[in-house]
Amino acid sequence: MQNDLLHWTPEHQKRFTRDNLLFTHDLHTSDLFSDEALIALIDRFPREGVEVFTMGYDPTNWKQWFFGRRSHKDGSDLDGRQLMEGVRAGRLWLNLRKVNHHDPLVGALCDRMFEEITAKTGISTLKPDLGLLISSPNGHVFYHLDIPLVMLWQIRGVKTVYLYPPQAPCVGDAALEGIALRESDEQMPFDPAYDRLAYVHDLKPGEMLTWVQNAPHRIVNRDMVNVSLSIEFMTPKAIWRANLIYANGLLRRFFGLKPSLANRNVWLEPFKIAYARAIKLLGGYKGNKSPLKPSFHLDASRPGEILFDEGVTPPERPSAPIAAE
Repeated sequence: MQNDLLHWTPEHQKRFTRDNLLFTHDLHTSDLFSDEALIALIDRFPREGVEVFTMGYDPTNWKQWFFGRRSHKDGSDLDGRQLMEGVRAGRLWLNLRKVNHHDPLVGALCDRMFEEITAKTGISTLKPDLGLLISSPNGHVFYHLDIPLVMLWQIRGVKTVYLYPPQAPCVGDAALEGIALRESDEQMPFDPAYDRLAYVHDLKPGEMLTWVQNAPHRIVNRDMVNVSLSIEFMTPKAIWRANLIYANGLLRRFFGLKPSLANRNVWLEPFKIAYARAIKLLGGYKGNKSPLKPSFHLDASRPGEILFDEGVTPPERPSAPIAAE
């Protein structure tokens, strides 16, 4: 019989998916996440599944989140070892998407996670998506939210996680609907004043943080390489909420109504869910979210060096620390 991956308490079992919860685990001791194992994983991973980002320094300027290429200007790909060197030396954020669908060992680990969650809580989970994040010292992710539920398992390094309530002023109904309808990216304008409402935690190796659905959050790495597992998933209640947000967005945009999650008419919700599903079956709402467009290359001979495309303004390093971080 296998040991549990997470260290559960009765409160964890009772409040899972209903509140922000901090767990401990032992995955940070696994050989799956050593440097050599990560290099090998990157090298065998589908090329298009390895996303490379860099970012500016001001947490309020979310437009300085740049999507790049894992290649040099001559078109040759950087291999796993070069990418890891670039992470250590530069300001990169690697995201290996849907690792559970591409790697048998990680896939088995993901299956085990969700079997354990169901056994401990009785909650059915759906659509698991495990992303592997490998990121540079002092890198950060801008203020954003996700439509699914999320777990963040810390494997290496320390990062400060800021969690905000999924309601005004941190996020309004129209902005939340825009993300569900794919009108916009998950990033949103950030006001440092929101920090007074935040739950803040320095997430360390051997810890896992999960939060309420749609909670806005931002992340700041400490001065060290970070390795994390970011796992999105759904439950029947989470899918209901996602469809409700989708329907509210349609009603606002098509009929000029002003629905609100804070003032829900429970008896109307089954009709809204049916409406959302019908629109999706007909092809869905055509949001205007643009696909990610690469804006930089990497330099194979200089680890961490960013070669921005012509016309892209590189972010300036601040002369003093940004107060909001």
